[in-house]
Amino acid sequence: MTFDPSSLKYDDKGLIPAIAQDADSGEVLMLAWMNAASVAMTLETGKVTYWSRSRQSFWIKGESSGHVQKLVDFRYDCDRDCILVTVNQMGPACHTNRRSCFYTAVRDGETVELMQPEV
Repeated sequence: MTFDPSSLKYDDKGLIPAIAQDADSGEVLMLAWMNAASVAMTLETGKVTYWSRSRQSFWIKGESSGHVQKLVDFRYDCDRDCILVTVNQMGPACHTNRRSCFYTAVRDGETVELMQPEV
């Protein structure tokens, strides 16, 4: 059965959340947004492509930074309203130059920074 990106459930702005996970370690790297066209582009090219809500344009991860995400697997959840892309991440995933965007935790009521920026 051929996959149709329009079969996913997008919000009222035509977007769906996409979680990026490292294919080797299983680490959650980031969350961004896709629309039907960026889903199709990701599947066609193997380069993970998001929709930038602030710029209102496509955003190929690593296009300017070189921190590319190469698609390994593309999944969607049982409700078809969230995407999980497993990727080979080249360099940091976060714009703060950290491996993951999820570098801050709350432990015993205190904010803890779990990783430093890569140099």
